[in-house]
Amino acid sequence: MKKRALISVYNKDKLIEFASELTNKYNYEIIATGSTYDLLKENHIEAKEISEITGKRQLINGKVKTLYPDVFAGILADINNEEEKKDVEQGKIKLFDMVVVNFYPFEEAVNMEVDEPELINTIDIGGPSMLRAAAKNNKRVLAVSSIEQYKTVLKDLEEHNGETSLKLRREFALKVFEKTLNFDTKILNGLSNKYEEDINNYFSLNLKKAKSLRYGENPHQEANIYYSESTIDYEVLNGKELSYNNILDATACTNILSEFYDVNACVIIKHNTPCGAALGKDIEEAWAKALDCDPLSAFGGIVGFTQVVNENLAKQLTAMFLEVIIAPDYTPKALEILKTKKNLRVIKLNTSLIEYKNYLTEEIRITPFGTLVQTTDKGELDKNSFKVVTKTKPNSEMIEDMIFAWKIAKHAKSNAVVIAKDFKAIGIGQGQTSRVDAFEIALNKACDGSKDAVAASDGFFPAIDNIHVAAQGRIAAIIQPGGSIKDEEVIKTADKYNIAMITTGIRHFRH
Repeated sequence: MKKRALISVYNKDKLIEFASELTNKYNYEIIATGSTYDLLKENHIEAKEISEITGKRQLINGKVKTLYPDVFAGILADINNEEEKKDVEQGKIKLFDMVVVNFYPFEEAVNMEVDEPELINTIDIGGPSMLRAAAKNNKRVLAVSSIEQYKTVLKDLEEHNGETSLKLRREFALKVFEKTLNFDTKILNGLSNKYEEDINNYFSLNLKKAKSLRYGENPHQEANIYYSESTIDYEVLNGKELSYNNILDATACTNILSEFYDVNACVIIKHNTPCGAALGKDIEEAWAKALDCDPLSAFGGIVGFTQVVNENLAKQLTAMFLEVIIAPDYTPKALEILKTKKNLRVIKLNTSLIEYKNYLTEEIRITPFGTLVQTTDKGELDKNSFKVVTKTKPNSEMIEDMIFAWKIAKHAKSNAVVIAKDFKAIGIGQGQTSRVDAFEIALNKACDGSKDAVAASDGFFPAIDNIHVAAQGRIAAIIQPGGSIKDEEVIKTADKYNIAMITTGIRHFRH
């Protein structure tokens, strides 16, 4: 009996080649829906339209094409069941041996923030139903749910004389249930955000275990890593397997790099917090400036770059002990040099840094008091809230340095103060219970370099003592959120010391 494939796909990439192989090499009969059928016929691939089974091409503006008993009987029929086998032999049920489906782009519609009717239209009903039916009956039917599976299907058919293997059918069945779960999760989250606040009660995750890590933050803690569809694309080109702490540090590093995706930037991370950051006329200068911020803390740290690592830079990097290097790419000679350090983990970011900025949308923390979910801190400076509030006005160079320092402070642990000059962080105080302590630590790191430098604070100044500290360090300008009940007094004190001040209206606490 001739094998039959039911094909109904939204994304038609690589479909012509795949369908051609099914019909010409493996003698499959193809039944297709709507635009899928039209495309196959335009490319001279023999196919039948679904209406030959259902009696109708579609109903209610195309919302119903495949939701018919004859279609699902052909997918779900169990030929080991005598009654169902009899219906097949009598021609009452015509079997499908393969179902090929991909879904409407609901996630794209959510990201584009389309209106509700258009969003609802991208909720696929027939596609998931057909795939679930095929996955349920994987003893006989192969459920193909992604374009990436086409090559695997053809290889399996070749290896098994035109039949699909049970192993592949089971593997693909699990993929279907993973995909439909993920699709439903996106619908749940997307509609919850779209609908009124009083029914926005749901948040779900669909994660697949990638592997077990050697241990967590400490050797006595177990740890695993799970991937979702939004995991970035990267490669580990050298070194030991990434550890739990490496992954946290790499994330912290790349988060800051993405703030400077279009310039030459270097960021150094230690214990999930920045200890060096700078911009340069080239990537080597950026590295030298970033390292100078805190060379002691940089030992054993994680270093990231926004540009390609070259041979000269690779030589400098291998001259000291580092755990991880992250960059968009490496020259062949640079990679050869880095690989001489067999334990040095070298990560290549295949996802661009500008795309990376859009990957994280929520942050999740599981606590005994409940699971906390918040949107990622993507606060950007707004010209309407960005105000010079002192009589002393900053010059253009100071403003550029303040914006640079503000972006670093955004990623430092609260309380955080970043001192910067010439696009270089020269002192970072962070993770302190007192903002004054954070300021003093930053000044101690900066030493004499703080003269005429700028300072950025992640939170407002609750009192004037911070301004006294800034004056002692001869700071020229400060950028901070504002909003303290003592703002007026703080501003007057800044004017007393001829310190320029900008308020942003944006707080960047990071606990």
